[in-house]
Amino acid sequence: MYFLSDPITFIANWLGNLLLGWGVTQPVVTVILKFIGAGLVGTFGFSLVIFTIWLERKLYGRIQDRLGPNRVGPWGIFQTFPDMIKIFTKEYITPVGADKVVYNLAPILSVSAVLLTWAVIPFAQTIVGTDVNVGVLYLVAVGGIGALGIILAGYSSNNKYSLLGAFRAVAQIVSYEVPMVLALLVPVLLGRSMGVNSLVNAQSIWFVIMSPIAAFIFFTSSMAETGRAPFDLLEAESELVAGYQTEYSGLKFGMFYVGEFLHAFTISALTATLFLGGWRGPWAEQIPILGVVWFFLKAFIVYFVVVLIRISMPRLRIDQMLNFNWKFLTPLALVLLVVTSVVDKLFYIIIPGFNIVGGIIPWVRAGVHLLVNAIIVLITVQILKTHQIKGLQVVRKPRPVAVAPEPPALVIS
Repeated sequence: MYFLSDPITFIANWLGNLLLGWGVTQPVVTVILKFIGAGLVGTFGFSLVIFTIWLERKLYGRIQDRLGPNRVGPWGIFQTFPDMIKIFTKEYITPVGADKVVYNLAPILSVSAVLLTWAVIPFAQTIVGTDVNVGVLYLVAVGGIGALGIILAGYSSNNKYSLLGAFRAVAQIVSYEVPMVLALLVPVLLGRSMGVNSLVNAQSIWFVIMSPIAAFIFFTSSMAETGRAPFDLLEAESELVAGYQTEYSGLKFGMFYVGEFLHAFTISALTATLFLGGWRGPWAEQIPILGVVWFFLKAFIVYFVVVLIRISMPRLRIDQMLNFNWKFLTPLALVLLVVTSVVDKLFYIIIPGFNIVGGIIPWVRAGVHLLVNAIIVLITVQILKTHQIKGLQVVRKPRPVAVAPEPPALVIS
């Protein structure tokens, strides 16, 4: 029964005892188990991309009243494998004048940054790669590696379109880091910890209920960081050919492709972990394997929203995107962070004066924070109503009137 309820821990303990029985020291056993765990998580990430590519194309087809992949395998589920073979067999092309070291390093950074994120995501109560006490700070630091990969790809390609894509990456990804970090501080305040698994344990009431604005800001900023529609200005085909990855082909292009799809699911997993309770669910603490089921169920629900937004919304202009960030998301995140910290501090100062049963206090706290979020939304809506969008002023001029030319003068002989 122990194996069925928690197979990962059971196998890890069995393998560890086996290695200890062979005379391997405990520190070496720990290192071996960590390397095996990292390899399994990386393999799982790449395998997940194979499934999500098929799933996303299938969802696109259904949303657009098409069938999607339906030829290779049942329901077209094996369509991704011919695509992989095609990418593997394509020729590697390095443009003349490119910085070869940086050019070849950029795709690796793009994928590794996403895979490193999974090191601190708890799949269940007992299934987590590394439970560091500064997991949120780690997520922010690792996210910068992906942005660095995109910037290096555009800079090293010796191509003007790629360079413009890198410039847009600086403007977009770095800008949207600001509201995302501010929104991340809200669950840190509510959970009294920076450890990711500790934040999951603190969500007896989901943080999305206590602070829906923070969840919205984090989700929106994370989507902008992935560079997917409607924020896909890094590779706008109508303007920049393929942006920062114009000069890449074969498996190097495939690594950017894998990084994008895996990043899309990663932000879904992070949103589910930080705001939807992660692995928490009925009987998840008693049967840890159920935590994996709850975690992926929540992550795939958020992922469906990501796909729906990508297929439904048009691309934003660069000025619209930056205005939305600096004039709306960032001020809103700053106000929310300050108000949340003040309200939560006052709550624990005032609440001892009331005769409230201990089990009800978390619900009272959640209600207070939800009310504060509702007030912020109402004030924001009123401010937006008073703001007039500046439109283009068209100066109307009288239309020119066509005048028939005068007939030539008669020549008098």
